[in-house]
Amino acid sequence: MQPVSLDLLNKYNVAIPRYTSYPTVPFWDETIDSEHWERMFVRRFEESNEQEGISVYIHLPFCEKLCTFCGCNKRITTNHSVEEEYIDVLLQEWNLYRKSMSSKPVIRELHIGGGTPTFFSPQNLQRMLQGILADSVVPKIHEFGFEGHPNNTTREHLQTLFELGFNRVSFGMQDSNPQVQEVINRVQPLENVRQVVEWAREIGYESVNLDLVYGLPLQTLPRIEKTIQDAISMRPDRIAFYSYAHVPWTSKAQRLFDENDLPEASAKMQLYQKGKELFRAAGYTDIGMDHFALPSDLMVKAHNKGTLHRNFMGYTVQQTGLLLGLGVSSISDIYYGFAQNKKTIQEYYQQIHAGELAVFKGYFLSQMDQKMRQYILDIACQGKTHFHKEDLEVLRPYTFHELDELAIDDLVTWGEHGVIVTDLGKHFIRNICKAFDLKLLATAEAAPQFSRGV
Repeated sequence: MQPVSLDLLNKYNVAIPRYTSYPTVPFWDETIDSEHWERMFVRRFEESNEQEGISVYIHLPFCEKLCTFCGCNKRITTNHSVEEEYIDVLLQEWNLYRKSMSSKPVIRELHIGGGTPTFFSPQNLQRMLQGILADSVVPKIHEFGFEGHPNNTTREHLQTLFELGFNRVSFGMQDSNPQVQEVINRVQPLENVRQVVEWAREIGYESVNLDLVYGLPLQTLPRIEKTIQDAISMRPDRIAFYSYAHVPWTSKAQRLFDENDLPEASAKMQLYQKGKELFRAAGYTDIGMDHFALPSDLMVKAHNKGTLHRNFMGYTVQQTGLLLGLGVSSISDIYYGFAQNKKTIQEYYQQIHAGELAVFKGYFLSQMDQKMRQYILDIACQGKTHFHKEDLEVLRPYTFHELDELAIDDLVTWGEHGVIVTDLGKHFIRNICKAFDLKLLATAEAAPQFSRGV
């Protein structure tokens, strides 16, 4: 593996988006015309449902404890009576969208995230999912997954969801070192992770993923190596090796960290390179930003065939034309636009109870936005992209200059035909995506709400 110099780290360790969308959320409008959104939703549903099917993301925000590294939208409580009301409102939201659908939705992809989805009882998860799936079509080839917390995921959770069609599960392992777990307030014995992975295998899940995070407080090379060896010993099908995003201005719990305990950029890159080295040695394929999978996994096969996709749920093998987000703060992507739901539970409940969609901000894409989004997706999913001749005049003012700089540093090779990411460039995918972010490049500098590239 080619080493990354300190000069490169310093140069590219800048505030930069993660590119789960384009344009990125800070460039969205703070208000959205909900009637126009609904009309565009209907249009996209009719274009996508029969041919490709749709994707559904469900956000369940509740957690019993606050993990101080987490940047997700969550509500901390030990009161489980909140489950039933939240499900009632979420099903009301689904029914509002369902009324706009001209036929039964073909749900090809479904993901439950949080928060802690396994905060909810198996019975309540079953009621919620049956309410959505009862009047829907689930094709034989589908991908249903959920995020499970090793400390509270029971065999009953896994069995219940498996019987509802779930075939993929992701467990948040983060780090196996007790001191790191203590400082991020995520204490979970390794035995708990091993147990849930074993149960998932016994029940019949096709894909088991472990989430690891590098760049956490008190992480060192020996500690990350031990964590990775612990993860590899369970032989998960996929491993997500996420870079910790330090954004205390939006995630207030991160202010509890002593920033002196966070690794510097060079040390953080060493953690990543050690992980990449160990994953490769164990037979895992590097398939994109911080993701690794066994050669037998569908994600590797999609990557090799050029059909890998990326959306707000991360990398996916499904190529649906519409992603519907349900629940507080969820984001929907209908290709022509994005919309985010209200961010507080109270506001979300109020809007749904009023019989209105809970969207409050979003963005409708121009044709040029759609083109730039595709270039970014190509780089993130395939490590290359091909330029269309009619776009060259638009790309020249900003993109070509950025690509020149990246090429000087051996991160890309490029010409007017397109771009190919080098092996060294794979460490800086977000920076390369930025070359096509015309919204960001047209501003003076990166907005402070983005985490750093390294």
